[in-house]
Amino acid sequence: QVQLVESGGGLVQSGGSLRLSCAASGIIFRIDAMGWYRQAPGKQRELVAGIISGGSTNYADSVKGRFTISRDNAKNTVYLQMNSLKPEDTAVYYCNVRRPSWASPRDYWGQGTQVTVSS
Repeated sequence: QVQLVESGGGLVQSGGSLRLSCAASGIIFRIDAMGWYRQAPGKQRELVAGIISGGSTNYADSVKGRFTISRDNAKNTVYLQMNSLKPEDTAVYYCNVRRPSWASPRDYWGQGTQVTVSS
């Protein structure tokens, strides 16, 4: 059984830093990408950062220059270093594992970890 276990969320003041971790356990055949999404109250879930198997990364414009995603392929773990946090970064952050389009299920999700940034 596949599980994504997230850690590292919490309460931080504006300008502070947090590091999120997501460890994937169980057998996952063929991972195309891992990433972090977030969902604030009353808003849709949005992609924050993603990293593909080859190492290329992409970021939401709102976090570029502040957040860094990295991955340990051997441990099936993905990290999100968040610096210069702002109150608008407050959300539940979800880890995602994406498999090829022919795979079922294509996506695995973590349970979510709360990040709260106070002004």
